[in-house]
Amino acid sequence: MASPAVRRALLGWGLALCCLWCAGAGWSGGHEWKKLILTQHWPPTVCKEADSCRNSLDYWTIHGLWPDKGEECNRSWHFNVDEIKDLVPDMKIYWPDVIHPSSNRTQFWRHEWEKHGTCAAQLDALNSERKYFGKSLALYKQVDLNSMLLKFGIKPSVNYYHIADFKDALTRVYGVVPKIQCLPPQQDEQVQTIGQIELCFTKEDLHLRNCTEPGEQLSPKQEAWLAEGAAAQGMAVCEDGPVFYPPPAKTQR
Repeated sequence: MASPAVRRALLGWGLALCCLWCAGAGWSGGHEWKKLILTQHWPPTVCKEADSCRNSLDYWTIHGLWPDKGEECNRSWHFNVDEIKDLVPDMKIYWPDVIHPSSNRTQFWRHEWEKHGTCAAQLDALNSERKYFGKSLALYKQVDLNSMLLKFGIKPSVNYYHIADFKDALTRVYGVVPKIQCLPPQQDEQVQTIGQIELCFTKEDLHLRNCTEPGEQLSPKQEAWLAEGAAAQGMAVCEDGPVFYPPPAKTQR
């Protein structure tokens, strides 16, 4: 019979394996993913579609950091805000719940973690809540979308831009092809409204990469899943042509 010391060692080893499994080591092939999508949305457009915000922010905010395949990869790995207490000040600024600013904002973060973060956790660099949200904030600050657009003179305006203005600026700065999504014209409107910009990163080293590659084929299920975040807000990939970049709405007091 094994000695108490050996039994303790075996028990510890077993618990360690269990933790690895719970933290994302036990992935099925159906959850394998190839790239991460840093999705940022423009609050005035989100508020326009939702018709629920009294005021809107005047800078691009994080919608999420999404693996390109899979969701809710570990339903037993629940969100715990205590794990990211030190990040909350930045989260409130850069990753707010745009549509429900006065509600319990942790519900939005909980959704992003349980739907997307538990899949991203396949990667060692993202295999905890703290790492997932911390790296998301770091990538957001790294690409610095707000400053980049201003550098090219692209700022909210009552005048229209061309979607090529955004594509050219993004490609010149980042050296990769992004995905830009718009809210189609509504009612008497003539022009689409920019709403969301996706920048993609490699799984191996989190370097910027094209969001789509020549000849890259996605299954219908993947296409539907990737479009879900935008479609939930009524958005679709922008068409070539004029685009409205709306200034933020401010309620008079």
